[in-house]
Amino acid sequence: MGKTFELPSSAKAFILQESERLLQEISGVSAVVVATVDGFDVGSAMKHGDPTRVAAMASSIFAISGVVSSEAHLGRSRSVTIDTDQGFVIVHSIYRDDADLVISVIAGEDAILGQVAYQVAQFAKNLAAA
Repeated sequence: MGKTFELPSSAKAFILQESERLLQEISGVSAVVVATVDGFDVGSAMKHGDPTRVAAMASSIFAISGVVSSEAHLGRSRSVTIDTDQGFVIVHSIYRDDADLVISVIAGEDAILGQVAYQVAQFAKNLAAA
């Protein structure tokens, strides 16, 4: 894959639209980044921060979760939640026919984990089909 990989324009438009929607509509969300599994940002919406760095970190988290789920014989990794004293990060995989991607959502402590997790899972499901 790498830097030369190109998603269809309809998928790119969907990523940008949904990333912005999550950022604006879910209280406490500060960043939504969709990246390739090798760490390249393909679309994002952020209140602050660097999407390139978030994409790289999401790639690493995805790789680790894949190894853990494989070693535990639990199938493909779906998501990882990192819970901190000031919020959380959800990293969710997207398995498409043309590429595997990862969504990373950063949220503050005022965000509701269940709401964010549900919305991210819906985003991933819809993007897989886009």
